[in-house]
Amino acid sequence: MITIILVKPRNPNNIGASARAMANFGLSDLRIAGAHIPNLEEAQAAVGAEDLLKKAKIFDNLQDALADCNFAFAATSLKNRNTQKEIVSLPNINNHIKRGKIAVVFGSEKTGLSVKDIELCDAVLNIPTTTKQPSVNLAQAVNLVCYETAKTKNFKTLKQQKTNLPSFKDIDLLTADILELFDRKEFKKELTKTDRELLIKNILKSSSLSKKQLFIIKKFLNLLK
Repeated sequence: MITIILVKPRNPNNIGASARAMANFGLSDLRIAGAHIPNLEEAQAAVGAEDLLKKAKIFDNLQDALADCNFAFAATSLKNRNTQKEIVSLPNINNHIKRGKIAVVFGSEKTGLSVKDIELCDAVLNIPTTTKQPSVNLAQAVNLVCYETAKTKNFKTLKQQKTNLPSFKDIDLLTADILELFDRKEFKKELTKTDRELLIKNILKSSSLSKKQLFIIKKFLNLLK
């Protein structure tokens, strides 16, 4: 299943056009994250996708919007970006659909995704463009992603597949347990709490642990408390 997340979108019509693109290609889970939520009633570009737009889920921040997802792409231009994340070209996105509930995260029209937003995601999704004009309009980018995911022959079947991979919320809860243990044991704090949290999350996500493995680690940590 593919989830589309818009972070702090500014133009209601871009939200409407994104909803319409999702409806065109069979996607239905639209989420909007961020403090500045436009008036969705002004999204006149959502022709034929009014119901989808009404069902859009609103979140205070990206972390909450990702909670039940298993894998997330940060859709962003690579211009002026220095990231250690895996970079996946849009035509290859369907190789990752079997990872469970996949989120594709888009930034605002003005600033794109922040460094923090990108760090919350597992990989960077790159839409191939010319170097002279690398940035794509928000709604157009959503349209391209929806079209590409719909191209796979097994898309309808893949949407219904379950996964044994943990969700972002599962990772967050285990990370909190590890940080709590570090604090209790007065673990050396060469890094800030934010940096430690990010490091732990990256280690857990890159390890591709199953839900069962995560549960075992959590049980083990409880014994150490």
